[in-house]
Amino acid sequence: MDRIKEVKGMETEKQLRLLSGIGAPSGFEHPAVSAAMELLMPLMDEVWTDRMGSLVGVRRCGKPGAKRLLLDAHLDEIGLIVTGWKDGFLQFSSIGGVDPRMLPNRELTILTDPPRFGLVACLPPHVVSVDDREKAADMSEMFVDAGLIQEEAERLIPIGTPMVFRDSFLRLGQRQASGKAMDDRSCFTALLQTAELLRGQELDVDLYILGSTREEVSGAGAKVLVQALCPDFCVAVDVTHGRTPDSPKDQALVLGGGPVVGIGPNTTKWMGKRFLEKAGAEGIQVQQEVMEGNSGTNGWGMQVGNEGVATAILSLPLKYMHTPVETLELSDVEALSKLLAAFVADIGKEWNLA
Repeated sequence: MDRIKEVKGMETEKQLRLLSGIGAPSGFEHPAVSAAMELLMPLMDEVWTDRMGSLVGVRRCGKPGAKRLLLDAHLDEIGLIVTGWKDGFLQFSSIGGVDPRMLPNRELTILTDPPRFGLVACLPPHVVSVDDREKAADMSEMFVDAGLIQEEAERLIPIGTPMVFRDSFLRLGQRQASGKAMDDRSCFTALLQTAELLRGQELDVDLYILGSTREEVSGAGAKVLVQALCPDFCVAVDVTHGRTPDSPKDQALVLGGGPVVGIGPNTTKWMGKRFLEKAGAEGIQVQQEVMEGNSGTNGWGMQVGNEGVATAILSLPLKYMHTPVETLELSDVEALSKLLAAFVADIGKEWNLA
């Protein structure tokens, strides 16, 4: 708890380092939710967790019959889960979209109490045939080595124990940061900064901030909250694919190019237009991404909540998604926060444009 208190009010990097370093895969989000709650409480009138374990905060504008605006970023991350043991090694399956190609040799944190380290076992190249070197091993054929014998593994690491990539927050040059769980703790960091930017400003809507659970497996946390809260409009804030030399240019966005406004059937036109207009007015560099179908975000489920909810999608460019080295530009996090704050101001006057 003392560590969390030290981070309050500090810059983007330190806040992101704290949140991304917490091990909290889908279904096991409580540690991340607890830390996020401590950071969110000073910025909201009320903060609570719902039945799905999602974090909810509200700042009320005090106007009778005020509309409700929901900003969402999920707090869960991908991970692994123990399914059995063999000769002291751990058998496992995935939680969310884990690519088995990058698992061999990977360092893990096993979320026991206290946590312990493990690594995904692999054969050295000296004993692997030429044909096998060209093949990606199936996850069912992999094991985690925690340095235990069979009896110790069964006693110390029960079936159902979650595991995550080992925390390794790194700075890349002067502008970028790399580590696990940037998807989507970076976006929740942006929501915290948005609330900070709006502190002391008069609002004309009730502003809800959601740190949702289960996004990586079903989107259930955001879906349930929308059903319970009945927002008038919502913004799903998530990561999108950042450009690398080998990525298709029409399918990836530039790091440092600013936040990304989604355009397509998962978004409400006037909300996207408002983001672009606010970016122009505030001098915020912004990018656009065509989403011709399912956006792959909580916006897909939130849009059809209740009788339908006006929805926008705002994204951060991120390289190496769903790996332990997810990489982003810190300036994009800050620009996204500024754009969201500008979007929120006076939006109640325009709610009927949906």
